[in-house]
Amino acid sequence: MAHDAPSRTRMSASAVLWVTLAVFAQESVWNFYDAQVPAQLRQYLTSAALVGLIMGMDNVLGVLIQPWMGHLSDRRAGGRTGRWPIIIGGACLAAVPFALIPWMGTLPALLACVFCFALIANGFKGVTETLVSDYVTAENRSKAQGFIKAGVSVTIVVSSLISLLVVDRSLTLAFAIPPLLMLLMLGLSWAFLGRRHTQAVLARREEDPAEEFPSPWAVVRNLIRDPSGSRLLLMIGIFCFAGMWSALRSLMTPYGTEVLGLSRGTAGGLALPGSVAFLIAVVPIAYASGRLGQVRAIRYGVALFVIGLLVGFVAPTPAMTVISMVLTSIGYAAFAVNALVALWNLAPTDRVLGTYTGLYTVASASGSALGPALLGATVDLTGWRFMLLNAAVFGAVTFALFTRLARRRTT
Repeated sequence: MAHDAPSRTRMSASAVLWVTLAVFAQESVWNFYDAQVPAQLRQYLTSAALVGLIMGMDNVLGVLIQPWMGHLSDRRAGGRTGRWPIIIGGACLAAVPFALIPWMGTLPALLACVFCFALIANGFKGVTETLVSDYVTAENRSKAQGFIKAGVSVTIVVSSLISLLVVDRSLTLAFAIPPLLMLLMLGLSWAFLGRRHTQAVLARREEDPAEEFPSPWAVVRNLIRDPSGSRLLLMIGIFCFAGMWSALRSLMTPYGTEVLGLSRGTAGGLALPGSVAFLIAVVPIAYASGRLGQVRAIRYGVALFVIGLLVGFVAPTPAMTVISMVLTSIGYAAFAVNALVALWNLAPTDRVLGTYTGLYTVASASGSALGPALLGATVDLTGWRFMLLNAAVFGAVTFALFTRLARRRTT
């Protein structure tokens, strides 16, 4: 399936708004989870490695669960209520263990709440992200993703405000606010989008009468056996770019202290200008991607990412490192907007888009888990001074992957 043609239909602004609100709702909870649960665990655990291992558990659960839940949502998408029962039901269930986290007075009870939340929340996380494919036509999905990613980036601000204003006054209230906001915003999204579901989704199913796949494994086999190899190549590219980005974000603070001579706090702020640049650039990039095509836009983003790394390597000063982070963040924005849409566009049928969202999670989460370790291993060999150059080498490999994929898409 190829959907790189210029837009011919107008994007529904209201549909994008409510899908963005739905994704924003769940991501607000995840951001607060990442910010405050480690502190809860530290009350019982002294090992930072063990805390990190527990916090990484949700990524493992996502890899295991999301393809299956995506497949289940695909089977429900053509029904009267669509994917919404999975999303609303999952949110109601996940809210309970999340709100109970500060009430747990023992480590086993705390771990039980953390595990239950991560398990349930991963069950509907990818399903919520797939909503955009139900209400936005294929040629407008990159533009829609731009607004969604911009909205998601604001969740960090919401999480920070709750931490700043509420945590020290009432920890139990602080843990109650994010799930309440999630339920409220998902409820509003369902109220406004649920009534559109039958008309929006069934119209596309009539245009796409392909046979459904009986299981996620059938979808994976179809992906691997794709004669062009484009889908598998894109999955590898997603793994590589997600790994590069995760590695850069994870190791930038020690790079700042070891190479730039900054304090830990100042080094931790090196990524802030890049975050602002991401927020400013993501929507314009989304609109440009509609003209360029998703794969080509990602390829340009990888190129800018590598240029940013080389700038930081050649001139290892705080000012040039900030410029480097701005360039890499804009390059990453091109990936964040287009990668999932590009994978959807290569799917054999729109009936498996939820499953493909799960497969995207498999590739990106695996890359995010392994990327910091791989880049860290090169730092052990060459020293911190060469970290950005080492990352640029990985980036060049990723650029070659997307160049090959872009050529296959144009032949």
